[in-house]
Amino acid sequence: MVFLKKIFLKIIQNPVRAILRFFYIFGISFAIVILVSSIFMRQVFKDLPSVDKLSEYTPSLATYVYDINGNVITEYSVERRSFLTLDRIPLDLQNALIAMEDNDFFNHWGVSIKGILRAVLRDLLHRKVRQGGSTITQQLSKLIFLKPERTISRKIKEIFISLQIERNFSKQEILQMYFNQIYFGGGVYGVQTASKVYFGKDVENLNISECALLVGIIPAPEKYSPFTNPEIAKKRRDLVLLRMYEEGYIKKDEYENAKKETIPDKKSLIYSSNAPYFTEYIRQQLEPKYGVEMFWKGGLKIYTTLDLNLQKKAEEIFEKRLSEYEQINSSKEEKSTSTLQGAFVAIESKTGAIKIMIGGRNYKESQFNRVIQAKRQAGSTFKPFVWMTALLQGYTPATMINDNPMVFYSDSKMNWHLIEDATDQTTINEVIEPFLENPEFKIWMPSDFDGKFLGTITLRKALEKSRNLASIYLVNNLSPNAVVDTAYRAGIKSRLDAVPSIGLGTSLVSVMEMTSAFNTFANNGIYVEPIAILKITDNNGKVLEENFPKEAEVFRPQEVYLLVNMMKGVVQRGTGKVVSRLKRPIAGKTGTTQDSKDTWFIGFSPDITAGAWMGYDDFSKITMSDWTGGSTVAPWWADIMEEVLKEYPVRDFTVPDKITFVSVDEDSGKIAGPKCKNKIMEAFISGTEPKEFCDLHP
Repeated sequence: MVFLKKIFLKIIQNPVRAILRFFYIFGISFAIVILVSSIFMRQVFKDLPSVDKLSEYTPSLATYVYDINGNVITEYSVERRSFLTLDRIPLDLQNALIAMEDNDFFNHWGVSIKGILRAVLRDLLHRKVRQGGSTITQQLSKLIFLKPERTISRKIKEIFISLQIERNFSKQEILQMYFNQIYFGGGVYGVQTASKVYFGKDVENLNISECALLVGIIPAPEKYSPFTNPEIAKKRRDLVLLRMYEEGYIKKDEYENAKKETIPDKKSLIYSSNAPYFTEYIRQQLEPKYGVEMFWKGGLKIYTTLDLNLQKKAEEIFEKRLSEYEQINSSKEEKSTSTLQGAFVAIESKTGAIKIMIGGRNYKESQFNRVIQAKRQAGSTFKPFVWMTALLQGYTPATMINDNPMVFYSDSKMNWHLIEDATDQTTINEVIEPFLENPEFKIWMPSDFDGKFLGTITLRKALEKSRNLASIYLVNNLSPNAVVDTAYRAGIKSRLDAVPSIGLGTSLVSVMEMTSAFNTFANNGIYVEPIAILKITDNNGKVLEENFPKEAEVFRPQEVYLLVNMMKGVVQRGTGKVVSRLKRPIAGKTGTTQDSKDTWFIGFSPDITAGAWMGYDDFSKITMSDWTGGSTVAPWWADIMEEVLKEYPVRDFTVPDKITFVSVDEDSGKIAGPKCKNKIMEAFISGTEPKEFCDLHP
């Protein structure tokens, strides 16, 4: 009081001086406030973004991969989002948002004074920034331009940006951007993707209750999620419905009925791990081509050749069969510690379109694609390339070839040589003795699975019975290099060793290249490059690329038909007979490597070619002594193809021009006589058919 009394006395004594002093202090203070405010505002606005870029608003969009029937296989995204125009967003959803978040949306100019005052009051009561009081426009400005921090400077930026947005865009445009940008938890952005995840349907098909639930989630997606907090989510949904009713957007009965609706209890797995090996194969092709940014955020639409329905059926059969085989094999004392694995791929003969791709049993445990990446010995599935080489060099299906004992030695340069005239075990034992005493030489005595020798047999019978010795005999006569050339022409890409054992499938190849090479035979000698991608469009529908079959005629159809006709015999009478239960023309070849480390079956109809492999990644042997490609892989190949071939007509392979059929004795390879019991209607290129009658059954 004494202090105030002194000031009062001074003012009375010299009022002018006191007034001047007051204005001086006030002016200095005001100047300081202005200066500090200017510095603060300059700091706030120095990095203020321009809203002009909203005119070209393109949020991060998911890339979708579609199957041949237009079904979504999977999506690739940083933010799971599908863009929609406002006319596709239900009015109930728009009304729910406005009723709950900003009921004065169509009247304000970006900022709600009442909302700000309410927020300030709550902030003062709690002595910290807690309440936003934000309009839909302000929320949009935060979503697109600002960091999620709670500061005064950010709030000022938010207001300023909101005013700019309202000046440049209509209310409808603002709503559209908001609905496509808003976050719904779990990496889900935008109402379309949220609708898919929460309800398994497009947003256009949402009812009032579902619209209210989505809007209720917005403020705290993890907290209000029906999957983690169903009771809280239901209360939020009901609150939104109440606000819609109070604002006059819905009637009383609609409000009551909507409250009775149940809420979802689990996510819709619409884009779950469908065909993961195939989709990863797609990604590996496209990500380097289009770049990470475009692939993951550009909203590409990738239309593929895969048939998702067939893929799922194939995967189910595949896993069931391999689980059964693994259980049988694990009961043996000598067993692998790794998982029994397999691979399967099916491609259309004419187009090369990949219809099914199974790269392994569990993608989460192993992303290694055994269709593409695994290189394994092909075993006897490689023999058709040897037989094709023989046909190209003038052999016929009735040509007689040797299935007798033989022995090779290698010199110091690792060149292999057949010891001539050593065609019985006694002679072989005599001739190899000097070589065994010399460490510079190595001896190789090939044998067959059954340990037997069939003597002189037809080319057809040797293939049907998958005779190893006959294959080696052919390779030696034709030359390993000729066989390598044939395999390359057919479609093999891997390096092949031109050695006598090449006909036994000792080189390492992939399931894909073996299947595509067999497809050359199914396609009358025309190689078609396998394709997985038909078309790619950007998020505006512009076609970025479109793929068509790439063909090359590598063999004449006549020689190919002779081979296919013999390979039909493998299924009808030979090692692949289990496949004959399909009751339609199928050509194919089984394959088994030493100790059954690899078991194969590759087969084809006139319309589709499929390859299957089974084995262990660590090259462990399968301990079941009778496990072969024909007894293990061929059965589940047939199971899968039974489903696949339902979509194709039953028809035989087309017979090309200049093919003549003759009834031939299976034992002599000559024209069958009346007393020949084992005869077959054999195909020949006209002019090469046998002229002599069978003399074994006169």
